[in-house]
Amino acid sequence: MIGFIYFILDNLIGLAILAIIVSAVLSWLVAFNVINLRNQLVYGVARFLDAVTTPIMRPVQRFIPPLGGVDISPIIVILILQGIRGYLLPWLFSPLLRLIG
Repeated sequence: MIGFIYFILDNLIGLAILAIIVSAVLSWLVAFNVINLRNQLVYGVARFLDAVTTPIMRPVQRFIPPLGGVDISPIIVILILQGIRGYLLPWLFSPLLRLIG
């Protein structure tokens, strides 16, 4: 059961990282007028990604303002999530997995 919880948390963090990357790329494509938000599919995807990533990004965006019009908060959040995924989760779960394994 502990291994399953670790698997779920690890993959949720991975999906959050992927959503942040896709959201950033989508915002660039919209900003450079490559795709248009008037398309219902693009609009739906953008709204979904915004709803998923905004709660993750907002705390960092409060402390780090855009630098020269460029928002670097996705990079900071991805680094934090990668640190949690690569170091914190294994550190938290390794005693539990050794205990049952």
